[in-house]
Amino acid sequence: MSEKPKVKWAAFLPVILFAALAGVFAFQLYAGKNSADLPSALIGKTAPQTDLPPLDATSIGLKSADFIGRVTVLNVFASWCVPCREEHPVLLELAKDKRLTLAGLNYKDKPENALRFLGDMGNPYAVIGADISGRAGIDWGVYGVPETYVIGKDGAILYKHVGPLDMDAVKAEILPVMDGAVTR
Repeated sequence: MSEKPKVKWAAFLPVILFAALAGVFAFQLYAGKNSADLPSALIGKTAPQTDLPPLDATSIGLKSADFIGRVTVLNVFASWCVPCREEHPVLLELAKDKRLTLAGLNYKDKPENALRFLGDMGNPYAVIGADISGRAGIDWGVYGVPETYVIGKDGAILYKHVGPLDMDAVKAEILPVMDGAVTR
C-alpha cells in the first residue's frame, strides 16, 4: 500500500497573499476614485513657513507673508514637467481673476530653464519662488508636479489639487473653494 504525499499549504501562502493584494489593488483602481484626490494632512492648517528666492533679480520671491490678507492659489510647476505645459493656458486664464493672487513654486528646476519656460508660455504668476533643492516641496507635501493649493486670507490651506488643472477642475473645485474664501 502506497502512502499519498501530503500537501503543504504553507507553500501556497505567497500565492494566496499575492492574489489577495492584487484583488485589493484592482478594487481600488476600479472603485471610481479620482487619482487627483490624494489626501493632504495640511488641509485646514497654516501653510508651511516658506521663504524662497526669486528666479532672477527682476522677479519677486515667495514668502509666507504673501499668503496673508488675500486668497492665494499656489501652483507647483517645473519647466521639465509636460503636464505643467498642458495646464499653463488654464493658469493664464485663472490669473485674470482679481480676487486672487496666483503664486508659483518652481520645483527642482534651474532658474534659467524656468525663465525660458515662462518666456515662451507666458507668466501668470504674481510671485515665484525657486525651490531648487525641493525642500519647500517636501514641507508642502508635494507628491509631484503639477500641484495646486488654495490658501485662505488667514494663510490656511483650504484645498489641494494634484495633477494638471483644466477648466472643468477650476470651475468645479478651485472656484467654489476660492469663492468661499473670498467671502470669509
